[in-house]
Amino acid sequence: MTSNYTITVLGLGAMGLPMATRLASELTVHGFDIAEPRLKLAEEAGIRTFASAREASKGADALLLAVRNGEQLNDVLFGENGVASVLEPGAVVILGSTVGTEAIPATVEKLAEYGVELVDAPLSGGPKRAGEGDLLIVVGASPEAREKARPALELLASTLTVVGDKPGDGQALKTVNQLLCGIHIAAAAEAMALADALGLDQAKTLAALEAGAAGSFMLSNRGPRILEAYTEEGAEVLSRLDIFVKDMGIVGKATRAAGLAAPVAAAAEQLYLLGQAQGLAAADDSAVIKVIAPTKRTA
Repeated sequence: MTSNYTITVLGLGAMGLPMATRLASELTVHGFDIAEPRLKLAEEAGIRTFASAREASKGADALLLAVRNGEQLNDVLFGENGVASVLEPGAVVILGSTVGTEAIPATVEKLAEYGVELVDAPLSGGPKRAGEGDLLIVVGASPEAREKARPALELLASTLTVVGDKPGDGQALKTVNQLLCGIHIAAAAEAMALADALGLDQAKTLAALEAGAAGSFMLSNRGPRILEAYTEEGAEVLSRLDIFVKDMGIVGKATRAAGLAAPVAAAAEQLYLLGQAQGLAAADDSAVIKVIAPTKRTA
C-alpha cells in the first residue's frame, strides 16, 4: 500500500465512491460529499471522510474531481469555499469529468497561482468498471504533472492514453468520444424501437445484432437497459439522460467552433433534449427510446 500518497476525492456519488474505494486499496484516500449517507458508505470502504471539501483537500498530493460542467469546476476550486487555496504547491488536480475545452485555460492559469497543475483526464466506463480499475482515461498534462498523478491514474485505468502535454487535449479527445457514444446510444434505441414496431422479439433481436456487424459497445451495454425502459421502475440509472444533453451540447459547440458540419450528432442531441423536456432528465440515458417510441407495441 502506497500509504504516503494521499488523494482526495470530492463527490462520492455513483462514480466517485467506486473510484475512491478502488484507490483506497493502495493509497490513502480522503473523501467528501454533501450527502451524509454517501459519507457513511465511504467510511465503510476505508475512506477517511471530512466535514468539508476544504478540510478533505488539505495536504493531499492529488485531488480527483468529478464535476458537472466548467462553472461547477470553477466554483469547487475558486469559489467562496474553493479548495485551490488549501492545496500545497506541487499538488495536482485530476479532472475526470467531461467539461469541454473552454474552461481549461482559465483553470490552468488560476491553479498556477497556487503552484498546482491540472491533469486533464476525462474518464469513461461506468460505476462497475470504476470499482474494478477498468476505466478508459485520456490524459492531457505536462509530463511532470502526469507523473504526480500516475499512482491514481494507473489504479483506475485499464486503458490510459496520453493525448498530449497540455490540459485541454484530454477534453478534446473525450469530446470526439462522446460524439460517438451519444450517437450510438440513440441509434441503438432507434433500432430497438424499429424491432418492436416490426413485431420482433426485442431480446432476440438484440442478441442477433450483437453477434453481427451491427454490434457495438453501446448496443451491448445499453441494449438490455433499453429493453427495461418501459417497465414501471425503468432501467437502473447508471448514466443520466441529461448527461448526454450536456455532452452533446459540448460536441455541438466544438463542431461549430471548428466550422464542421455534424448532422448526425445534432440529430442525436435533439433526441436527448426532447427526453429532458419530457421529464426524462434523471432517467437512465437508455430511456431515449421513449422519445422515439413513447409506448411499447408488443407484449
